[in-house]
Parts: sequence; C-alpha cells; structure tokens
Amino acid sequence: MLDSYSGVVYDLDGTVVDLDVDWAAVATAVEGVYADAGIDVDGQGLWAMLNEADDHGIRGRVETTIAEHERAGARSSTALPASEELAAVEPVAVCSLNCEAACRIALETHDLSDHVRAVIGRDSVSTHKPDPEPLLSAVDRIDVSPSDAVFIGDSERDAVTARRAGVAYVDVAERRE
Repeated sequence: MLDSYSGVVYDLDGTVVDLDVDWAAVATAVEGVYADAGIDVDGQGLWAMLNEADDHGIRGRVETTIAEHERAGARSSTALPASEELAAVEPVAVCSLNCEAACRIALETHDLSDHVRAVIGRDSVSTHKPDPEPLLSAVDRIDVSPSDAVFIGDSERDAVTARRAGVAYVDVAERRE
C-alpha cells in the first residue's frame, strides 16, 4: 500500500513510538507557568494554553515546560509496530505535535534516525497541527508533492491536518487490524 506513494510522513507519538509522558502532569506544569504570570487558565486544556501563550507573553516558558516533559518521555519511549516500516519505505519524514528535539531523541533512542530524512515538530515552523503548514513542510523536505504523499497518524487532528494539506491519510490503527 505504501509503495503507491512517492513519500511517507508519519506522526510520531502514538504512531511510531509511544512517548512516556504524563500529559496531565504536563498540563498541571503549564498551569503553573500561567499562575506564576498571574493568569487564570479557566479550565483550559494543554493545547489551548499553548495556543494562547503568545497572547500573554509566556510562549517561551510554556514551550520550555512542555518540551522538558517530551524530551524526557522520548528517552524512555516505546517503539510501536509502525517503527518497523521506516527502514522499508523511502523517503520518510516525521510531522509531530511534539517538539522537534523530542522527535529526534525518540528516533535516536530506537535507532530510527537514519531512516527519516526530515523531522518537523511543533516548534519547527510557525504553526502546528492541525494547520497544514507542518505537514506541507515535511512533504516539501522529502521532495514530494502533497498529492503523491501519505500521512500516517493516530488522531482526528492528524486526519484534519492531512485533509487541509491535500495529503492522503491513513490511520495507523487501521493498518494494525
């Protein structure tokens, strides 16, 4: 199936690896950043807090807090079955909502770096998924047109990103069945 595409882009967490991150703890830590700045988060989720951090001038601190957890979780991540495909397809890129450093650490941890030509994390371009820019950047870096690429992911956010970018989408769970 993958050989019908000129390039493959994978999401990272939940698709290629399972990052060892307690996302509730990350959200609590980011709430602490907001509290230190005297800002009430009013029950917002982690990604909403990240999206609004620029408005409050705390984007750098929020990014740093999230990235610290992601990098640690990448070091103790678990490889998932899709990781075994990376050596068999070419060219390959990773497009993730995680920070680029965590993506690279996870790939290195599982000896996958040599099989991935490009890595686009949340902080690699000016926007993040579900905006199409990160996926389009990944596709561009492997020299493939969007219509000749496939994005393999594990979430509705990934599916929306692919649709917005004009890239075919396959849910990794469907491939495991």
